[in-house]
Amino acid sequence: MHPYFSLQGRTALVTGGTRGIGKMIAKAFVEAGATVYVCARDAQACAQTALELSAHGTCHGIAANLATEEGVQQLAATLGERIGQLDILVNNAGTTWGAPLESYPAKGWEKVMQLNVTSVFTCIQQLLPLLRKAGCAANPARVINIGSAAGISSFGEQAYAYGPSKAALHQLSRLLARELVSQHININVIAPGRFPSKMTQHIGNDEQALAEDTALIPMKRWGREEEMA
Repeated sequence: MHPYFSLQGRTALVTGGTRGIGKMIAKAFVEAGATVYVCARDAQACAQTALELSAHGTCHGIAANLATEEGVQQLAATLGERIGQLDILVNNAGTTWGAPLESYPAKGWEKVMQLNVTSVFTCIQQLLPLLRKAGCAANPARVINIGSAAGISSFGEQAYAYGPSKAALHQLSRLLARELVSQHININVIAPGRFPSKMTQHIGNDEQALAEDTALIPMKRWGREEEMA
C-alpha cells in the first residue's frame, strides 16, 4: 500500500459502523491498517461486525446509544479506558423520518435533529481530549462528519427534517473546522448521494422507485462500496 493511503498505527472510531456507509468506511480503515472501533446501539451487531472486519485487520465493537448525552459520555469514557488517543473520528450515525407534511410529527423532527446534529456535536465535544492527544502540526487528528446531498438539494421525499439536519451538520462542520484547526484537529464533512443502506432499502427494493431515483443521478446509478471506502 502506498504510504499516502496507509493508516498503520492509527486508531479510528466510526459511529453507526455496523452497517451501510459506516461499515464501508470501517472496513476500508481496517484494510488500511488502522485499529478501528465501531459503535452502534445493538451490542450483537457491534460484536458481529468487529468479528467480520477483524478478518482484514483489527476491529473492536462498543455498544452505545448516541441519541442521548449520557450515551455519548459513556462511549467517551469507555473508549478512554481502552486507548490513549484517537486519530480519526467518523461521525456517521444518523437517522431519518418520513411522513406527509400535514401529519409530520414533532417527535420525528426532534429525533432526527438530535442524532444527526446534536449528537455529532456532543461526540466531538466529549472526544476532544483523545483527539487533542493524537493531533500535531505534522499530522492533525481527523474528524469526518457524514453529511448528505440532501443537505444541499431539495429532493426531500417527505423526510422534512433530514435535509435540514444535514445542512446544519455542514454548517457545524465549518464552524468547528475554523475553531479546532489551531489545536491540530481537522474537521471535514462529506455529502454522499445514494448508497445502499437500511435507510435507502425502501427505494432499492422497489424496482420502479429505484428507476425513478437513478434517473435523477447523472451517473444513473447509486454509489458503490469501494467508492465510499
